[in-house]
Amino acid sequence: MNKKERNFTMSWFFRWFVDNKAITVFLVFLLLGLNILVLSKISFIFVPVINFLKVIMLPVILSGLIYYLINPIVDFMEKHKVNRLLAITIVFILIALLLIWGLAVLIPKMQEQIFSFIKNIPDYMEQAERALDGLVENQISEELRPQIAEVFTKFSSQLTTWASSFSSRAVNWAGSFIGATSQVVVALIIMPFIVFYLLRDGKNLKSYLTKFLPKNFREPTAKVLSEVNSQLANYVRGQVTVAVIVALMFILFFKIIGLRYGVTLGILAGFLNLVPYLGSFLAMLPALVLGLIAGPIMLLKVIVVFIVEQTIEGRFVSPLILGSQLSIHPITILFVLLTSGSMFGIWGVLLGIPLYASIKVVVSAIFEWYKEVSGLYDDKETGEESEQAQ
Repeated sequence: MNKKERNFTMSWFFRWFVDNKAITVFLVFLLLGLNILVLSKISFIFVPVINFLKVIMLPVILSGLIYYLINPIVDFMEKHKVNRLLAITIVFILIALLLIWGLAVLIPKMQEQIFSFIKNIPDYMEQAERALDGLVENQISEELRPQIAEVFTKFSSQLTTWASSFSSRAVNWAGSFIGATSQVVVALIIMPFIVFYLLRDGKNLKSYLTKFLPKNFREPTAKVLSEVNSQLANYVRGQVTVAVIVALMFILFFKIIGLRYGVTLGILAGFLNLVPYLGSFLAMLPALVLGLIAGPIMLLKVIVVFIVEQTIEGRFVSPLILGSQLSIHPITILFVLLTSGSMFGIWGVLLGIPLYASIKVVVSAIFEWYKEVSGLYDDKETGEESEQAQ
């Protein structure tokens, strides 16, 4: 093989295999798959680490949430010549006063409404059954009544099965509930200390983490950490602000239409609204049930309230507060919520979006670095066009 043929062969191999984006992506995924396979074979090594993370996860997440909410207030006070330690103390005192007010005023009101709702559940079930029977008798034609009756029969039998299963597992659930309650209590005790040290020393955390890296990696890693921190801060503050506004809107609207348990339902809607897109729909289910029990007019009012709230939230509140800070398409958010929820339960639903946004920042940074060092994404056409122009 002469030199010309060898150069042609090497150029063909380089062009179709080495300098090929599809092959490169395939090799990257192949290496990732091999790493995952190896880690899955030695997963027992990580069991103590996972158990440790389960213990500290709740207080760390709650502390991070509180930190992102009150850190701007502390920074604002520090910019106005207030000592940071004094600013943190003032904020803690204000939070303590707010909690005392909630324990004295808000929680008793919610407790009264919840106990009243639980006490009246049998009456509500009977009223709902009569309302559904009346709806079937008045609105459903004769041809559909047997099918509707069969559906109700199956639902009743399934409800009986669920009730028996619930009674058999009640002891285990009670033990789990006690264990979860103890974890929450411990987390609430530890959380103020973690928040205090995050507020006092949080600015030094980035430099502390990057100093263990080689010098060439410190600046890009610090940039990625700053972007991740910005994404998490924007998400937490935006979602909590939107949730508070949604809770106030529901409380106001339910008071206007005269729906019972308006305060409790509004606060429930605010908490559930922390889950994007799905929370508001889940929060409306108990309101729709109470509206159905109260009568068709009240049911229509509840539906109108839901439509008005969704319009205000979707057109004004969310765009103004959240905007496009995360740059995530709504369809992507739904897929992330469904996937993370099915894999990790309630934690996946709550943490899926911020974790996805953080991973997106890291992957984007790695991809930008790869484009620079690989040379596979150079715009060759631009170079050819510039040569032709010359």
